[in-house]
Amino acid sequence: TLTSRNNLACTYETAGDLERAIPLYEQTLQERVRVLGEDHPDTLTSRNNLAYAYETAGDLERAIPLYEQTLQERVRVLGEDHPSTLASRNNLAYAYQSAGDLERAIPLFERTVDDAVRVLGKEHPTTRTVQTNLAHARSGSRTSG
Repeated sequence: TLTSRNNLACTYETAGDLERAIPLYEQTLQERVRVLGEDHPDTLTSRNNLAYAYETAGDLERAIPLYEQTLQERVRVLGEDHPSTLASRNNLAYAYQSAGDLERAIPLFERTVDDAVRVLGKEHPTTRTVQTNLAHARSGSRTSG
């Protein structure tokens, strides 16, 4: 049920209906915390999805703390090198960039590129995405997260 609810929220978000997606993501996160606990990978995914929806809605004040929390928890639960941890680090760096905080974004992108190359390889799609994001952050422009 929780997975279905998360998937429905994602579908609303993809369709551009954030007014329906965000409350559903919020409800799913609450329920996953209650049922699965703070540390469960599905709970961490819900937290990340909600942060992304907030970011998409332009609400970086709510998105950034959620991304920070998700990254911290993924490092603790999954480890520094887990692909989900790398994705969280990229997402947080991108949110910092979106907020105009390149002093925090660029070093985080740099670390993520180094780790992604080491863990996933130079040709992996995540590695290429983070490399592109880093290049755009260095040039002062935005790309996709």
